[in-house]
Amino acid sequence: MDWGMKNRLARLIKADGRCFFLPIDHGYFQGPTRCLEKPGETIRPLLEFCDGLFVTRGVLRSAVDALDSTPIILRVSGGTSMVGKDLADEGITTSIEEIIRLNASAVGISVFVGSEYEKQTLLNLARLVNECEDYGIPVMAVTAVGKELAKRDARYLGLCCRIAAELGARIVKTYWCDEDFDKVVHGCPVPVVIAGGPKCESEKEVFEFVYDGMQKGAIGINLGRNVWQSPHPAAMAAALRAVVHENANVKKALKVFEEFKNR
Repeated sequence: MDWGMKNRLARLIKADGRCFFLPIDHGYFQGPTRCLEKPGETIRPLLEFCDGLFVTRGVLRSAVDALDSTPIILRVSGGTSMVGKDLADEGITTSIEEIIRLNASAVGISVFVGSEYEKQTLLNLARLVNECEDYGIPVMAVTAVGKELAKRDARYLGLCCRIAAELGARIVKTYWCDEDFDKVVHGCPVPVVIAGGPKCESEKEVFEFVYDGMQKGAIGINLGRNVWQSPHPAAMAAALRAVVHENANVKKALKVFEEFKNR
């Protein structure tokens, strides 16, 4: 691994080998998502807890402070929306020149394995890796399922993660599953981070799946809605950081959450 690649990954994955990424890229297909209407205000109290911010170039330029920034994972795929025919019909939206111009520590792209656009999105990933490797920029593949949440089982997720790694992704973002998640992680030869998915019913539910996923081999998390849509987002971020970087269990995470909430 060359110096530039190693340096960029070290910005995102800390010395303990773990990471907490905060995605706020949802607007690229959902529009002004609840609690992200003003993304700059939403993220301001959360950045101190996060190791990386997953964001589109438009929001990066308009809402993220360039003088005091968390390392950036730039969302570089898109072209579809919630009201369109198929969320999987994505293309690459951002040039390598733009990625370098914005000083991204990494880039992120979705792949839709098993969809009508499987080949297209996998080739998008391959082309992006080809370009980014020349400049030492890591690519994070996001194993997206669109609206078909029923696909989130170990066999499917394991397939997606392995294919993404085989095509050159340096990190893979995937969903947690309650059975055999360890098989998903162990079948992927690059680091795996856990996606949040839909908003959970309680803080405890979030801490449970994150703790379980970390125990089963994930190096970190990439959670958005379960943080910034919480009634107490800073407390949620502090508690999740404790799970990721301090190996806090669910009981300890709930304690951290309550302490921050009551400040």
